[in-house]
Amino acid sequence: MTSRRTSIGGQFAPHTIAMLRSPAWRALSLSARRILDRIEIELADHGGTDNGKLPVTYEDFVRYGIHRHAIRPAIREIIALGLVEITEAGRAGNADWRKPNLFRLTFRNTKYAPTNEWQKISEEEAEQIARAARTAPTQKTKHQCRKMPNPSAGKPAPKTPNP
Repeated sequence: MTSRRTSIGGQFAPHTIAMLRSPAWRALSLSARRILDRIEIELADHGGTDNGKLPVTYEDFVRYGIHRHAIRPAIREIIALGLVEITEAGRAGNADWRKPNLFRLTFRNTKYAPTNEWQKISEEEAEQIARAARTAPTQKTKHQCRKMPNPSAGKPAPKTPNP
C-alpha cells in the first residue's frame, strides 16, 4: 500500500493561486474571510452541490466565531468584492417568519461555470471597495412598533339593520 504525499485526507475548499493573488482576496478583512470560510463549510455540508442555495444564518456565523455586529459589514464586503452573491435575501422575525440568506460562491460551480466577478476588481479599487462596503450605513427598516396609532382602529364597524 502506497500513500501519496499530495493527497488530502478530508474535504477541502479549493482556491486557485490566481484568486489568492487577486486584489479582491488581499483586500478582505478578517471578518469577511471568516464569513467566506463559513459559507464554504456550508457548501461542503451540502456535498459540494447546491451552490446558490446555501442557507447560512446569523447564528451559524456567530457559532463560527464572528461577532454579531461584524456579520453584516463583512457580508457587504464579500459581495462588493465579487466573491459571493446573495441569491435570495433572508428576513428576520420570529421562528415562523425567519428565513436565512441564500448564498452563491462566485468562484465555484453551480449548474453553470463560475462567474468569478472578483477578477473584475483592479488593484487600485479593491481596498476602496472593501472599505466602502464595511462602512456603508445600514438600511433602516420600518418597524411595526413605531407606527402612529390608527384612531379608527378598535372601533366597532357600524351596525347594519337586519332585514
